[in-house]
Amino acid sequence: MSIYSYIRVSSIDQNEDRQLIAMNELGIPPANIFIDKKSGKDFNRPKYLKLIKRLKTGDLLYIKSIDRLGRNYAEIQEQWRILTKDKGVDIAVIDMPLLDTRQSKDLLGTFIADIVLQLLSFVAQNERENIRRRQAEGIAAAKVKGVKFGRPEKPLPDNFAELVKAWKRGKIKTAEILKACNMSKATFYKKLKTHKLLKGRK
Repeated sequence: MSIYSYIRVSSIDQNEDRQLIAMNELGIPPANIFIDKKSGKDFNRPKYLKLIKRLKTGDLLYIKSIDRLGRNYAEIQEQWRILTKDKGVDIAVIDMPLLDTRQSKDLLGTFIADIVLQLLSFVAQNERENIRRRQAEGIAAAKVKGVKFGRPEKPLPDNFAELVKAWKRGKIKTAEILKACNMSKATFYKKLKTHKLLKGRK
């Protein structure tokens, strides 16, 4: 039997230290710790896929919490089935000792573990939906207050008006004015409309 662990954080700038410390305390060899810094919205995760290929029947997989397997109820359930049924791997969820397939392998133990898994999967999905809703509400409230999101707009060159006049008269080509203003064609026409300088040229 080999012991592995899987760690996932949702983005490059998130820190995996909390999960990594827990795995190190269990004495899991560094070579058997697989870490993905990917969103849980899908399972296109290089390290997870590599781990799946390496796992063999009878191996043990540690995860810190059940939501490391997926972002919604269906995904967590499906990955749990693949790991425990198809691969024949034992799973131990550190934050939820009841979810340890090494214990109580009789019918009652399996029944209880299945109920706990379903409940936690639902809670994980529900919490993420609540987070998304709160984020959307916060963004909407901020916009009402005039807060702007996204990249700040590049300032127009000081001679923008002169460049546009020359462009309108055909003295400079579109490609030249785009290069001079350091902007795309779509942005250029948007700026023209904003500054009401488009009249007489399309």
